[in-house]
Amino acid sequence: MNHTRAILTCLTSLSLLFAAGAVSAEDFANYGEAPSDKGHIGKAEYSPYLSSGYPQMVYWGDTHVHTAYSTDAGMVGNRLGPDEAYRFAKGEMVVASNGVRARLQRPLDFIVIADHAENMGLAPMIEEKDPRLLQTDFGRKISSLVYSGNYGDAYALWGQGMATRKDPLAGSEELTRSIWSRLNSAADNHNQPGVFTALIGFEWSSSPGGNNLHRNVVFRDGKQLADQVIPLSNYDTTDPEDLWSWMAMYEEKTGGQVLAIAHNGNLSNGLMFDDKTQSGKSLSRDYAERRMRWEPIYEVTQIKGDGETHPALSMNDEFADYGTWDKGSFGPEPKTPEMLPREYAREALKRGLAYEERLGANPFKFGMLGSTDTHTSLATTQEDNFFGKATPVEPSADPSRFDEKITGYLQAPDGPDITIRHYKALAAGLTGVWAKANTREAIWDAMERKEVYATTGTRMTVRMFGGWEFTEVDVQRPDFAETGYLQGVPMGGDLCSAPEDKAPNLVIRALRDPDGANLDRIQVVKGWLDSKGEVHERIYDAACSDDRAINGEGRCEQAVGNTVDIPSATYTNGIGSALLMAHWQDPDFDPEQRAFYYVRVLEIPTPRWTTYDAAFFGVDLPDDVPPTQQERAYSSPIWYSPKCDSDKTGIASAGMSSNGG
Repeated sequence: MNHTRAILTCLTSLSLLFAAGAVSAEDFANYGEAPSDKGHIGKAEYSPYLSSGYPQMVYWGDTHVHTAYSTDAGMVGNRLGPDEAYRFAKGEMVVASNGVRARLQRPLDFIVIADHAENMGLAPMIEEKDPRLLQTDFGRKISSLVYSGNYGDAYALWGQGMATRKDPLAGSEELTRSIWSRLNSAADNHNQPGVFTALIGFEWSSSPGGNNLHRNVVFRDGKQLADQVIPLSNYDTTDPEDLWSWMAMYEEKTGGQVLAIAHNGNLSNGLMFDDKTQSGKSLSRDYAERRMRWEPIYEVTQIKGDGETHPALSMNDEFADYGTWDKGSFGPEPKTPEMLPREYAREALKRGLAYEERLGANPFKFGMLGSTDTHTSLATTQEDNFFGKATPVEPSADPSRFDEKITGYLQAPDGPDITIRHYKALAAGLTGVWAKANTREAIWDAMERKEVYATTGTRMTVRMFGGWEFTEVDVQRPDFAETGYLQGVPMGGDLCSAPEDKAPNLVIRALRDPDGANLDRIQVVKGWLDSKGEVHERIYDAACSDDRAINGEGRCEQAVGNTVDIPSATYTNGIGSALLMAHWQDPDFDPEQRAFYYVRVLEIPTPRWTTYDAAFFGVDLPDDVPPTQQERAYSSPIWYSPKCDSDKTGIASAGMSSNGG
């Protein structure tokens, strides 16, 4: 049989299989996952990898990409739609809206296009002269402004509706439905199980008083189910509990699954992790359970600042002042110190322990991931390849690249300056997902079980497990992951009811980004609730590069150093380590105290994006941002509870399948 005939025979066979119903879309959706092994469990077979049953790969992605279909992107110059966003994420060269060519060093494995629900697709509809839009008074007025070149006035006209929460296109739901369907078609067209995952999503942009309570809603499902609803918007409600009800409606109506990712608590002015509900009620067990049912993960770092912790909250943490945005939000209200504990992830995780003790449920028991929040359609996170927050600040020598206002447009006349300019932006962040396959189902499931971690843009590999019996030998084992799942729990998991005379043991591995910087250290961040009901935190350095010793306080005896040459924006990996591993046991464990543990891994100092810009464009560096930084990763926590319940087995329940040993 010649090659042509062989190919035709294979294609014919596949066609017959599809026609006979022997191969379904679901089979391809499970690409890369082990087949069912019923009847084979416990049977010795030569190949040990037939049904590992646990995640063996970390997949990299961005859950927060905006295209021209977001009005605050498309109406300020972004001309790139979902097709360009997907092609860019897959590694193709794309021309940015300002004409600069752009490409990732390495493709991403998945993205979520999370365009704003509020008048989704307005800019493309204006450009296409959609007759349905032009039949409305608002559509004719804003289109006329755009066609005459009055772009600023057009954007301001739309902003009036957002500020007052009065939908200028109320009653035109069919417009939103058609755009939503178009976005979902693009996702299905670009979704390639086993190769690239396009998760369907949107952003619900709740902004009470201009304060950020935004959530990205992510679907496990494809277009067929997602098309059955219209995204909830800020025009409909600003209350997260209403969003959860909408999500419950979606699941009941379609049989699908959905989760939400809150972000930018640092711009919420104390509302993101508040002690009251939006309606002013005290937090209840029902509230706590529903919040974690629908919001299992939190976006802890992105372009608009880092949300792990604040130097005023973590005064003994020398790495706390990273990407700090603490002047206010998008409204006129300035930031005040009492807001900070209700804005940052570490403090929320600590306060969640106290709520669990009091309510029997933890409203802030979230895993952590990172994303960009790019409004350019380009998911760029490397410091030397940062295309900015939005099209007006895409790469150029124009002063607006650094000086464009991000916040501070609504200043109180007699209040402090709350302006934050673009040079304060971070070229961040990314999500690492430990999943069984690069599919919608596997990646979404990993998010739901919190087996994810955040980075500030680097692609360092971080893995940790917690248990009672781990030893130093386990860190070196070639079957590190299998041992971790069989003897403990991964990030996002639970330990409970400590055995007598046992303390939690963590085994941790961190590998540098293959195209990035060496590692400085591995840290364990512990939070706990004492017998008086007070919360505490402590940082332990679990591994230090360059043979630096760990002192009696559990910290590296000295800093790692700095090889950055600022004028040329270069550095060397002459310091630090490519690989760090640690076995760490809690030296201060009290089995009667609730606690959590997460890992923070720091790279050696590298040039900041503003330093790369200064070297490339020949512009001056801003005065009040450092020229170097230490990129980092934050794992999702592992929680400890003194008593077990039905959801805290203390064994490897997360990530293992029934045939995983």
